[in-house]
Amino acid sequence: MADPLLEIRDLKVSFRTEDGLVRAVDGVSLSLSEGETLGIVGESGSGKSVTMMSVMRLITDPNAVFEGQVLYKGTDLMQLSQDQIRSIRGAGIGMIFQDPMTSLNPVYKVGWQIEEQIREHEKLGKQAARARAIELLTAVGIPNASERVDAYPHEFSGGMRQRVMIAMAVSCNPDVLIADEPTTALDVTIQAQILALIKKLREDFGTAVVLITHDMGVVADMADQIAVMYAGRIVEQGTNRDLFYDPQHPYTWGLLGSIARLDRPRPRRLATIPGAPPSLIKLPPGCAFADRCGHRFELCVERPELLHRQANGHLDACHLSPQRKQEVRDLTIHPELVEEKP
Repeated sequence: MADPLLEIRDLKVSFRTEDGLVRAVDGVSLSLSEGETLGIVGESGSGKSVTMMSVMRLITDPNAVFEGQVLYKGTDLMQLSQDQIRSIRGAGIGMIFQDPMTSLNPVYKVGWQIEEQIREHEKLGKQAARARAIELLTAVGIPNASERVDAYPHEFSGGMRQRVMIAMAVSCNPDVLIADEPTTALDVTIQAQILALIKKLREDFGTAVVLITHDMGVVADMADQIAVMYAGRIVEQGTNRDLFYDPQHPYTWGLLGSIARLDRPRPRRLATIPGAPPSLIKLPPGCAFADRCGHRFELCVERPELLHRQANGHLDACHLSPQRKQEVRDLTIHPELVEEKP
């Protein structure tokens, strides 16, 4: 098999604070191959964005502590200087940020911002870069791109600003595109358009995509591989089919149980995950999800969860036996199938 295009090995990211050390990312390992889409899901604060911001070397907090390796085409990005990593951002790895209004500079026209990135990585003149910017804005579905190229970010709607961010992210044809919650705060119709655009860019250019989201429905449609994160760690990882047809971790069951279904003869009673994620300063000694899990036993609160691999390569970090998982899984994901007592 070919070497992964992007590989994260045992990445740990911590932040020194007055209250203690915040372990935002705690031993994450992931790999991404050419043309593949990797979905990373989990609740807010699970470490999804911090993981990918670390890949891009965009965390400059002096109190941040990094461990592990991030290999892009065999080169460890964690060992590069700021000048060296700047040459990879945009050209090798592009990123669509969660909030385009704060990511775009409000005092510069959108065309100028796209042109600046193009000229930073490619030897193009001003006129050629402008023509390329117009071409990109047209490609992402912005009407009258030749005129809108001279507009400021505040003159665009939220969906149009997100399209500008996508145009900027793919302006230099990167090998890897990281999309951090690309549909946040957008209405359903615009969400579908943005996701269709990302899928088309992947198909047209063979770009590998990392899709960060808390929406299981989005990764069901977009991702080839899925990693489920909780409290800074990966608790389950596998193919799209593995995660949706054979989930192994109670946290994944909870996420799947919260998806509304339209194929049931009666209104669905959505499942909820009780409680809240633990403090990243004082993580429990055992499984981080134990306090919220209705299936925990002594081993869960005594021993940390460790990813173990099944025969098909599916990874999960639950201490329950396969037999017990089979018994309780469907009742957790499909509570409406349980007969209610009078």
